[in-house]
This record gives sequence, C-alpha cells and structure tokens, in this order.
Amino acid sequence: MVDNNDVIAILNDLIETSKDGEEGFRSSAEHVDDARLRDFFLRRSKEVGESVRELQGLVSALGGVPVNATSIGGTLHRRWIDLKTALTANDNLAVLNETERGEDVALAAYRDALEIDLPQEIRAVVIRQLEGVKRNHGLVKQLRDVFDAEATMN
Repeated sequence: MVDNNDVIAILNDLIETSKDGEEGFRSSAEHVDDARLRDFFLRRSKEVGESVRELQGLVSALGGVPVNATSIGGTLHRRWIDLKTALTANDNLAVLNETERGEDVALAAYRDALEIDLPQEIRAVVIRQLEGVKRNHGLVKQLRDVFDAEATMN
C-alpha cells in the first residue's frame, strides 16, 4: 500500500483534474446558446464542485494541504474552448465536443488513481466519484450525438 504522502498526492491530482472539470463545465455553460444545455453544464459544474470539496476533505483529514487550483492543461483547454467557440459563434456542438474531451481526461485520471493500492475508504470514494465521471461523460456524449444529428439535418 502507498504511504500517506502518496495518497495525498494522488488525491490532489484528482482535485486538480476535478477542478478542471468544474471550471470546464462552467466555461461550457458560458459558450452555448441553448438554455437547456446551459442548465445542464451548470448542474454538472456544481456536482463536480461537490466532488472537489469531498476530495479536499480527505486530503485535510490525512494531514495534507488540498490544492485549490486548476491545472495548466485544464486552463489551456478552456482557452481553446474560448477560441474555438469564438470562431464558430458559440457552436453548441463544438462546445460539447470539447467538453467530452475534458471528460476523457477525467476518466483517465480516476482510472489511473484506482491502479494504485489506495486505502479502502479512499478507494471507495474514488470509485464512487469515477461512476459520476462516467455518468457525466455518457450524458455529454448523448447530448453531443443529439446536437450532431440536428446539425446534420439542418
């Protein structure tokens, strides 16, 4: 099993990834013109924010200092969304495509964390949160498919 400092580092990596997701969903909400899509992104942002706070609580309970910032890669990804949507006039499909890419990163981070021999109580939280990431990814993919089909018909 990994030591306490390793667990804190792994959790902080997940916090950073989740903060990226929280901000990514919020940014996506700002770049769509469909009210239902905007509400969806804002709800997902709030949900991911709750996951961030849960992970931060675990880090604090382990005696560590939880990170409270997004990653450089996440920030760059959001700037890419800003640029792409500016060029495509807030294209809902473009935003959904970029959001799905962000969720791909989150899936990989959670799966990587579960390859480590984490303490059982921490592992249980990571597994539960991974299920939330999978659900978000699936919902984004479904919405992307709907908007793609609509764009094809127009």
